[in-house]
Amino acid sequence: MKQFIRFTMRIVTAVLLVLAIPMPSMAVPQGALPPLSGSALMAEVQHRAVQFFWEKSDPTTGLTNDRARNIGGEDDFTVASVASTGYALASLPVAVNHHWIKREQAYARALVTLRYLHGKLPNVHGWYYHFIDKHSGARVWNCELSSVDTSLLLMGALTAGEYWKGTEVQRLAQAIYDRVDWTWMRTNGGAQPKKLTFSMGWKPDTGFLNANWDHYCELMFIYILALGSHTNPQPADCWRAWQRNIYTYKKQTTLAGGPIFMHQMAHAFFNFKGMRDKDGWDYHISSRLATEINRAFCLDLNRKEYGPNIWGLNACDGPDGYNAYGVPGPEDGTVSTTGAIASIIFTPELSKAAADETYMRFGMNIWGRYGFSDSFNPLKHWFDKDVIGIDLGMALLAIEDVRTGLPWKLVAANPSTNSALAKAGFHFTSEAEPRMLHRKPIH
Repeated sequence: MKQFIRFTMRIVTAVLLVLAIPMPSMAVPQGALPPLSGSALMAEVQHRAVQFFWEKSDPTTGLTNDRARNIGGEDDFTVASVASTGYALASLPVAVNHHWIKREQAYARALVTLRYLHGKLPNVHGWYYHFIDKHSGARVWNCELSSVDTSLLLMGALTAGEYWKGTEVQRLAQAIYDRVDWTWMRTNGGAQPKKLTFSMGWKPDTGFLNANWDHYCELMFIYILALGSHTNPQPADCWRAWQRNIYTYKKQTTLAGGPIFMHQMAHAFFNFKGMRDKDGWDYHISSRLATEINRAFCLDLNRKEYGPNIWGLNACDGPDGYNAYGVPGPEDGTVSTTGAIASIIFTPELSKAAADETYMRFGMNIWGRYGFSDSFNPLKHWFDKDVIGIDLGMALLAIEDVRTGLPWKLVAANPSTNSALAKAGFHFTSEAEPRMLHRKPIH
């Protein structure tokens, strides 16, 4: 009977918390474009991204839309993603920091979300399905348990947990992290005990996906989380198991080409500037060079519709559907403004200039309730009407890293971060510019 009473009180408390959260006054001006540029425009990009994460997260579950209509009326989208939910959690400290949401309201939203994730959202060995219904949490589209999207959820949860240190939010965030069975995802359920790279996912009907996280891309935060786990730490050799694939464009060399988001995602949470890993790789320099290559590739197409400030080949919507645009292809003239902005960590002036010119030239065609729509194609005069949660999240956190460093500080404060970086051999080095992408370690 006592257990039943405690359980009932917990449910009542959760319901009261939800009912007690009034929507904050976050209305942003519509209609004519206000004159914005530079840092003011960057701040407004953040503000509107926060509005997306607040409005498009279900107030009962905390699960956040994968996408939303930005221009041209309301939408009835109900598909959430666990990655977008992770960015929603990470957005809350930023929103409080800039007084866009009251601290107690943001805390209540984080608590509702983490309670649902911990106690109600289906998981297997601590891993979550990529896409779920935002109201019920039910799996949709026959999607996979996703290692990368669950890891993004963990990053957001831990960020919020460090902001509200010593609270139930932190305890729940840590508990969600601690129950993840990294070995299960790495060894394909024990079938490949010596494998050192993580599977991209698992489906209940077909098992583990054939693809692994074994080449440089956005994967670094997966491995850092796995190395830093207190309950299921992974071998340090996992860090060295994935390939550092070199890409060269016009004598400029970086790690990989591809869509620009691959060079941004981990950096929004971890500040790699001035650091090298045990094998001498500098990932901050790699991402800066990849950004410069992405822009140069667009300019070299010599299209008047691009120009020096219209660039950003990314995984994004296109005229014919979602596509992974990148260097050296595919490419059809579609660019992602949020993709260019999220490189502000590496190329602040170039990223601000891209935002300024897009805002000035294309205005209401691409700017809406939640800021810049996901993408546009000036060649085909096509403008996306939607925003995508993870792209808004990357831009939001990257801008904040440059403004205040808050996301970096919060992630660095988690003891697992220092443990993982040490296992990967990260260390600071002082070098004269230009800093090399790779330098053989001195033993």
